[in-house]
Amino acid sequence: MEATSLKTQHNNEPHAGMPALDASAADISWFEFAPSHLFYAPVALYCGWLMLRHMGLTLPTNTNPHLPFSGLVGESKYEVMEEITGSARDYVSPYVKCVRWSGDGALKRSLKDARQAMKEAGLALPLVAKPDMGMRGAGVQLVKTDTELDAYIESYPAGAEFMLQTLVDEEGEAGVYYIKHPGEEKGQIISLTLKYFPRVYGDGKATLRELIMADPRAGKVPHLYLERHKDRLEEVIPSGEAIKLAFAGNHSKGTIFRNGNEHITEGMVKRFDEIAKTMNEFHVGRFDVRFGSFDKFQNGEDFKIIEVNGAGGEPTHIWDSRTTLWQAYKTLMQQYGHLYAIGAKNRKRGHAPTSLRKLAKAWWREKQLTKQYPITH
Repeated sequence: MEATSLKTQHNNEPHAGMPALDASAADISWFEFAPSHLFYAPVALYCGWLMLRHMGLTLPTNTNPHLPFSGLVGESKYEVMEEITGSARDYVSPYVKCVRWSGDGALKRSLKDARQAMKEAGLALPLVAKPDMGMRGAGVQLVKTDTELDAYIESYPAGAEFMLQTLVDEEGEAGVYYIKHPGEEKGQIISLTLKYFPRVYGDGKATLRELIMADPRAGKVPHLYLERHKDRLEEVIPSGEAIKLAFAGNHSKGTIFRNGNEHITEGMVKRFDEIAKTMNEFHVGRFDVRFGSFDKFQNGEDFKIIEVNGAGGEPTHIWDSRTTLWQAYKTLMQQYGHLYAIGAKNRKRGHAPTSLRKLAKAWWREKQLTKQYPITH
């Protein structure tokens, strides 16, 4: 695979360091925000066939045997990141894990422990605060001040753990979906998602609410943006000022996704193969990364991993508005085909899949926690 020729945005432009955003694409696809139980129904039926084919109900929980549930649900982001070892740690954005204590004096203790953990790890504001357990960008916030850090911890559910991570202050973000079957020498990247953070621009007359509602894309899904910007909605935005509508790189939180598969290179595959091989029996998952230069990222250089999702991660390029429904289903079925095949191979190697009861319990716990998380930025 050779690097595809592309034009990247200049540093003084939106989406700096990224391939130029295709402005001709539709604002949203008709199924992008469809109810999950409807959209994933055909995939669930296909998984039923895979269960029969491989004679295993929960084989995807066996794909990364040293991760809880293989990272399908209920995994600790901290534990997954800790799997990256050796020189590959240079590609990880530094982080710490903290606890929101419960009981008498819990808030004071939580604040004290968080600052002590930051000090010991050499972390400083601004930071990214996020749940240790959760998916789809739930509870992720950019924390710039001590006051904002205190507010985040205060609003976090008691008894649950969260992470504080160094902010990678770059526009470039991508999701790299990696697969390596047991026994193979080399893995592959089957999906590259390029992420673009939407903005509206002030004209000195319109309020932020009016700018959001008038935007061709944001105006179709205003519920994704209005709540997190509620403190400024009636503010008239000065002419030329840009307001970034989303921070968390998740399409369900309003970030724009584009299919970057044509930009996958041998250098990129080699680098993520090297990183994955430092992880104990890591066979499938998505690396979410940030970078300042897409060209360097294509060469496998100068990027930081901000999160790793195990078997529960998706090839998120399906949420490109140019993707057809058939293409999206074909990709998801390919993904689950890999999951069940890898799980079956690992079962033969002596790794037992998780029981359905334990899997359901972990899913329910994550679902209940997610309802209590602070609002996503």
